Amino acid sequence: MDQETIVYGIIKDVVSNDSQFQVRSRLINCAALLALDDLDIFPYLTSSMFSIPEDELEQGTYQTQVIHFAASYQAVEYHWAQWLKKFEALLKSMYWVAATVHLETELSGKHTFYWESACAFHAPSEDLSVRCEWEQDVSFRLNTQPIR
Repeated sequence: MDQETIVYGIIKDVVSNDSQFQVRSRLINCAALLALDDLDIFPYLTSSMFSIPEDELEQGTYQTQVIHFAASYQAVEYHWAQWLKKFEALLKSMYWVAATVHLETELSGKHTFYWESACAFHAPSEDLSVRCEWEQDVSFRLNTQPIR
């Protein structure tokens, strides 16, 4: 079987008491997600990977709208710089406070990437700030059969 990689994460939007700003920023975020292609070249980043949450408390939006995404790839870690470039282009076109991407690979463990706004929030077309944390799970399967 081929090497599978799972990518998933969230983008947290801006919490605001200004209802007009909140509606406008969420519409811009929705438009950015819907502007992604339905089909993309590898490593793909498509609109179907992302959720667009409703603005209702009962639908999971208390104050912060949390956009979540996920995908399964064949060894995307070998094309990770290209995937990050596409994801950061998306982030540059959106309003958000923080974003997190989890990369789970079969060969090199788990990686977590964080984007945090240097100000109160990120507005479209601003620079990005990223820090990466890397963790690797190492498990060994012990042979429980007696050695003869």
